[in-house]
Amino acid sequence: MDKIAKTLSSQDLINLEEKYGAHNYHPLPVVLERGEGPFVWDVDGKRYFDFLSAYSAVNQGHCHPKIVNALIEQSRKLTLTSRAFYNDSLGVYEKYVTGYFGYNKLLPMNTGAEGVETAIKLCRKWAYDKKGIAEDEAKIIVCEGNFHGRTTTIVSMSTDPDAKSGFGPYTPGFIIIPYNDVKALEQALKTPGVAGFLVEPIQGEAGVFVPDEGYLKKAFELCKSQHVLFIADEVQTGIARTGKLLACDHENIRPDMVILGKALSGGVYPVSAVLADDEIMLCIKPGQHGSTFGGNPVAARVGIAALEVVKEEKLAERAGFLGEIFREEMRRADSPMISLVRGKGLLNAVVIKPTRGKEAWDVCLKMAENGVLAKPTHQHIIRFAPPLVITEDQLREAIDRIKKSIHSFG
Repeated sequence: MDKIAKTLSSQDLINLEEKYGAHNYHPLPVVLERGEGPFVWDVDGKRYFDFLSAYSAVNQGHCHPKIVNALIEQSRKLTLTSRAFYNDSLGVYEKYVTGYFGYNKLLPMNTGAEGVETAIKLCRKWAYDKKGIAEDEAKIIVCEGNFHGRTTTIVSMSTDPDAKSGFGPYTPGFIIIPYNDVKALEQALKTPGVAGFLVEPIQGEAGVFVPDEGYLKKAFELCKSQHVLFIADEVQTGIARTGKLLACDHENIRPDMVILGKALSGGVYPVSAVLADDEIMLCIKPGQHGSTFGGNPVAARVGIAALEVVKEEKLAERAGFLGEIFREEMRRADSPMISLVRGKGLLNAVVIKPTRGKEAWDVCLKMAENGVLAKPTHQHIIRFAPPLVITEDQLREAIDRIKKSIHSFG
């Protein structure tokens, strides 16, 4: 099969996806075959700075040798037993991760969306078993502009027409309020049957919306005052991306539940998890939730290695330092196309003002020509999130290429 692929051009490979794959993505016309650190290479050998990082899954860089070695070594021994049996890796992983983040228990899953679904189930079960809410009456508060995944239940709480329209009937039990609005949360918490508040510390897919300083802390305190669970979706913002281990750490709050994914594996394997203390986690009993692949030995060893890299290479500190440079330089870019630069750590966005008929998509195409890959979100916003292993010199070189691309339009 490799020999066949080598004889195909970029356009041939794009055509194969168009013909035989579902059309649920709209990629840039770049076909990648290799990655290392902050770089990826296409099938023609052209090198690019990766400024998407698989939506923050490869915080540790592409194909980090320590993480890949953990994958290979464990794959040679034992890959999957299912949770029908114990294995020699899961408990070690659970102890490491709970100690790393400071929680009693971990529930392992595979994808970020599965992590969110798990948190929803945990919240509802806790509501009935511990808070005493009547069966089927539990409600979870969520925010406008949220992106927690694409399952049927999750799109039921979405306000994005592209994600939601045409997929009903929708799952009930959600109250939608404006993001970054403490008064709206305070009012919603008065609704009978509220069990949890599910929130992204920074709304990534919505365009890297950073809430006002103090918003998360006030929201957390309001939840505590009403005996409501504060659930942080840190799938994209967690694991050093924003300059702290968790984005919630910027406001010194400890959520009742934390949802992790993406960089929990460094991008080499699907690994996600929900963290909580015993009072919440032990509400779910055998047979009430699970996953064939969740907690498999490969995922466990990969997860440990991925988190060790974050600590050993001080990636949170690096993200905080380099993020300041990125925002400062982009704000000095002096282009009529740049209407706003925002972000935290190395999770940033540039809001593009259409100029001479050119929009964010055109800027991304031009950046690809100049060796930098990023993708628009919501037509007018470009998200910039390189692997956290990028050096200052590499970052500055990439910034020069980004500026050159934007300036080419005037």
